[in-house]
Amino acid sequence: MAPRKTARPGRTLAVFFLALAIIYGLVAVGGSWKPELGLDLQGGTEISMTAENSQGGSVSHDSLNEARDIIDQRVNGSGVTSARVTTEGGDVIKVSIPGTGAVQRELADRVRQTAKLRFRLVACDQQNGCGGASASSSATTDGSTLTTPSATASSTPSGTSSKGSAKRAPFAVGKKAKKDTTSGTKASSSASPSASASPSASASPSAGASTGSSSSDDTVVPVKDALSFMRNVPSNWQTGFSNFTCPSADKPVDDDPALPLLTCDAKTGEKYLLTPAIIEGTQIDGADYGIPQNGTSYAVTLDFKSKGRSAFADATGDIAGTGELFAITLDGKVISAATADSRISGGAQITGGFTLTTAKALANNLKYGSLPLDFPESGINTRNVGPSLAGNQLSAGLWAGAIGLLLVMIFCLLYYRGLGVVVVGSLIVAGAATYGMVLLLSKTAGVTLDLPGIAGLIVAVGITADSFIVYFERIRDEMREGKSMRVAVDLGWTRARNTCLAADSVSFLAALTLYIFASNEVKGFAFMLGMSTVIDLLVFFFFTHPMVKLLSGRRFFNRGHKLSGLDAGSLGISKIALGGKA
Repeated sequence: MAPRKTARPGRTLAVFFLALAIIYGLVAVGGSWKPELGLDLQGGTEISMTAENSQGGSVSHDSLNEARDIIDQRVNGSGVTSARVTTEGGDVIKVSIPGTGAVQRELADRVRQTAKLRFRLVACDQQNGCGGASASSSATTDGSTLTTPSATASSTPSGTSSKGSAKRAPFAVGKKAKKDTTSGTKASSSASPSASASPSASASPSAGASTGSSSSDDTVVPVKDALSFMRNVPSNWQTGFSNFTCPSADKPVDDDPALPLLTCDAKTGEKYLLTPAIIEGTQIDGADYGIPQNGTSYAVTLDFKSKGRSAFADATGDIAGTGELFAITLDGKVISAATADSRISGGAQITGGFTLTTAKALANNLKYGSLPLDFPESGINTRNVGPSLAGNQLSAGLWAGAIGLLLVMIFCLLYYRGLGVVVVGSLIVAGAATYGMVLLLSKTAGVTLDLPGIAGLIVAVGITADSFIVYFERIRDEMREGKSMRVAVDLGWTRARNTCLAADSVSFLAALTLYIFASNEVKGFAFMLGMSTVIDLLVFFFFTHPMVKLLSGRRFFNRGHKLSGLDAGSLGISKIALGGKA
């Protein structure tokens, strides 16, 4: 008994071409019809960064390698940007980023960020002055507030985002009507006016209030010492704060965690005097971003390790209900400042003005960790570099792919004759879908096309041709047994489908294994091979099979014309079955 025939192949083809049109529509919106090429074919930007040990002395080999790994995760976490991060000498990290598009510029900006996240208490702020003035009633009503989500929306799971849920209840940084001290900002060293400086050589805090002793748990000073400085600000620091003016936006901040910090809000430009750091960014256990449930804007969620969580709980517990402010700084600039209503022993949630791009950038920097070394602005040099391969290498790769594709088409036309038209059409459609996806991913995800990637696409041509051969041979086998073409198409499809799924699954798993375990130089090959394999399946199911179904209703094929490839002579039988029954 013949299986139920596939209904409406014309509708399936229409849906497929609509999806293809949407892909190219998105490409048109991006405005780029040429994929970003890799370093080997196009060149790009090279950033040279000279490291310094913030504790003095030489740069250790282990710290340099750790910094290299962190930067590599930032710029090439997906493995498809073809960025290269290497060390040179004993203190230099070189980052090579292919292309010059917007995604590549964003990656270059991310490289230059040290992502030094620190948590401090606010000793002075622009609206309330110094010495505990922020605890006044006006600050309590005007300042932002730190609360656990359960305090404001007990029915809502805490810390939930589109990228996952925080492990513990975070604090939320909200905005009040009058004072806007909270701002989610793009994690960029040039995002805002800010600075840090001691008021003068003599205008330094007392030793007990300002320095404290660093400890292995990354709490730079004890919370009680930071609270003492906040509530009893030395006069010299008060004078320095009064005279302090936010500098230009691109001036880097000299952020010493053991000293108070004069700086500004990363978005509003409001100035602050902050206590020495009580928690370092290395105490962050994880970071994520998304829109919390029942929320309307993006937030960045943090989770602390045990020592950082303890210090955070002690600090928020001590300032709870006082109106005093708790600040979060990134690279020395305030990204959030808020009051606390209660002791908070869980993680943290930073909100206020984030976009998808800025929230993602900040979460990635925090997730991949603070760099263990300092990279002063004076030691960062950027230059454009040319392709590492000669221009004829790209031409040779493209010619190899074109010749291979042409040979496959010629073979299929000679062997399958009329059915070979389906092969040619399928290969053209698969090529169009692949190129469209490369363009789209190049614009949105920074995917670059290097020579190994081109090799992956060429190998995929053979995988695509295998699917057609399996299907057509199954149809011919059924017709040799006396089935008509219409019945043979359905029976052949049922048997060929499982075979092709198994074969493509093996190819995809091989590509996935390479992508996960191979070096960055091979990831491009693996990614393109895996993507082409998936596209091959989609074309096979939503173009090749519906096209054969449509052709099976044509007299040219179902009557066994000698040029159809399904005539009795080609099948090696005396005659073929006619009509729609076996």
